[in-house]
Amino acid sequence: MQLLLSVRPGRGCTVLEVQGELDMATSPQLREALQGLINAGDRQVVVDLAGVRFMDSSALGALVVMFKAFGAGGGRLSLAAVQPAVHRVLTITSVDRVVDVYDSVRAAEADVLSSEGATGR
Repeated sequence: MQLLLSVRPGRGCTVLEVQGELDMATSPQLREALQGLINAGDRQVVVDLAGVRFMDSSALGALVVMFKAFGAGGGRLSLAAVQPAVHRVLTITSVDRVVDVYDSVRAAEADVLSSEGATGR
């Protein structure tokens, strides 16, 4: 299945919308897209996974690597609208204990905005 990625401005962040399957064939595209956002200066990114029904360990690894890259640059990577099968992978691997996972993009945006207000950024 083809992976579709689109970037749009969010409220206090950049939203990367992902549609398709995240697997060994498509995870490099995800990683490149996230690295491109870092290179462009984006520091608060929400990955909208509403259109992702499957994610394997290679995609999980790509997300963890990019989560660390955002953190190293003073930024933050969050996941939103995670489907049940993908959420199960995040829970089993305990990634959901490290990376913030939100029920919706709107909830992630609200948290970004409240965090910025609390820190004065």
